Amino acid sequence: MTLQQLKYVLAVADKGSINEAAKSLFISQPSLSNAIKELEAELKITIFVRTNRGICISTEGAEFLGYARQVVQQSDLLEEKYLSAAPSKQRFSVSTHHYLFAANAFVDLIKEFGGEEYEFSFRETKTYEVIDDVKNLRSELGLIYLSDFNTPVILKLLKESNLIFTELFTARPHIFIYKKNPLASKKSVVLEDLDDYPCVTFEQGEHNSFYFSEEILSTRNVNKSIKVSDRAAMVNMMIGVNGYTISTGIFPEYLHGEDIIAVPLEAEETIHVGTILHKDVTLSRLGENYLQALKRIADGLQF
Repeated sequence: MTLQQLKYVLAVADKGSINEAAKSLFISQPSLSNAIKELEAELKITIFVRTNRGICISTEGAEFLGYARQVVQQSDLLEEKYLSAAPSKQRFSVSTHHYLFAANAFVDLIKEFGGEEYEFSFRETKTYEVIDDVKNLRSELGLIYLSDFNTPVILKLLKESNLIFTELFTARPHIFIYKKNPLASKKSVVLEDLDDYPCVTFEQGEHNSFYFSEEILSTRNVNKSIKVSDRAAMVNMMIGVNGYTISTGIFPEYLHGEDIIAVPLEAEETIHVGTILHKDVTLSRLGENYLQALKRIADGLQF
């Protein structure tokens, strides 16, 4: 087992593809495949499971990659300190629901630890993909929410994926709406108040189960429904057609400055926002610092 082999398997895990990893490493795909097969044969484990749809990381592979990442990072630190090598490029990835506080913490991390060279990824994406990214180590950690409704299904999936959910904070439901929406003058709203307005939600692609919805109360019937894939489109729907979305009420300014406001929704629901981490992976230094940034923001929230 060599340090180069460890770098190879980490590249494949990060890219999610042997072909893409080979391109990033400037070697041929057969050479990379052979190097990984030789390492798996030496260790007598299967790191990557090959399927018709690509590769995924095995349970024993995830544990191995956790150790491999630490070895490579320590090697980089030794080279920087004792061989006068140029600082290595920092790499870090996060997958998350559309949460501004997660983006804010990410910005803080880059400002403090980015260095002269870095390759950071911040993926605002669908619920299933957040889970899949962390499961297959494309991201070190993810951010999702649990509710009374989705908890049994999501926790079952997390357990099958060898992931752990840790709560950061809880919040009560709010709606985000345009400041000129007729509901904006209310101190709070009930579900019946929303009947005449379009409900705007983030689409979940092929995994569009109610349990994977980014918004609570996903099973209720609505007269008008609009699905979008990004925040900008959601804002356009709020302003253009008086749409609304249901969320935590935290940092409504992330949508469109002062044009979008949060109004409490009277519903017997609690939103548990938290992180998901792989059981067999030890967070990198950047991962630990990002997690601490999240906790600082969570501790400072006012409800």
